[in-house]
Amino acid sequence: MKDLIEYIAKYLADSPDAVKVTEINETDRVVLKLEVAPEDKGKIIGREGRVAQAMRTLLRVAAVKKGTRANLEII
Repeated sequence: MKDLIEYIAKYLADSPDAVKVTEINETDRVVLKLEVAPEDKGKIIGREGRVAQAMRTLLRVAAVKKGTRANLEII
């Protein structure tokens, strides 16, 4: 799941070297924290949050396949 989010974010960002995904395992879910360069935040979030919502949807699908729950936080 971490690889999926990292792949999508690096593809969208102008500076893919600044993309950093941190995975935190909690008791009943996984939290992924996505950090990007300040100038890339708009591209990652998208117009009216559409890109971020699509990434969250893909993450939820991947999590269900693994039998867990997942959240994406954009920092």
